[in-house]
Amino acid sequence: MTKATLQRRPLVKQILANADDNLLVIGGLGSSNWDITEAGDRPLNMPMWGGMGAPVGMGLGLALAQPSRRVLVITGDGDMLMSLGSLATVATQQPDNLAICVLDNEKFGETGNQATHTSPRNNGPTDSGAGTDLAMVARGCGIADTGTVREASQVAQLVKDLRAAKGPIFRLVKVMVEKLEFVMPPQDGAHLKDRFRQALLGHP
Repeated sequence: MTKATLQRRPLVKQILANADDNLLVIGGLGSSNWDITEAGDRPLNMPMWGGMGAPVGMGLGLALAQPSRRVLVITGDGDMLMSLGSLATVATQQPDNLAICVLDNEKFGETGNQATHTSPRNNGPTDSGAGTDLAMVARGCGIADTGTVREASQVAQLVKDLRAAKGPIFRLVKVMVEKLEFVMPPQDGAHLKDRFRQALLGHP
């Protein structure tokens, strides 16, 4: 397996560059929150605080409620592993304005960088050397447009797909394990909710 070479922060900056009011962004707790905030905090970002496993379900609800807006979920492998069933629900609903981007560093970054299930298994009962492939899981759930990004040469197409391709789409992006400074969004959940609603609907 090729070692990951993509860095999450520059990648997320590219994905979110020139974001307008049509783009609603849900960030998974922890590192994905810091990534979207470092790219530029904005009212139409909804970073999750303590809501592990919630981003894809929230993104689906938004996509169904706001069909004229683009909804982008940016989360991590640990979060996605906690809510695999949400992918099946996305597949049954088929929202054409929903994109899911999973930044997979094969670690539970918020609890000490333990290996997640996406990490190659070298000492398991079968010693297969292969970890869980979340893109294959998404396809198995019924999301037809799935893919894995590993190389810098694939990033430009990744950005186009996440921002404009007909959904639902799922992209797994293999990123490096890095120790990065926290770039925290506001930590008041009620404020974030009200800020998001105000920007989206014109009232809190």
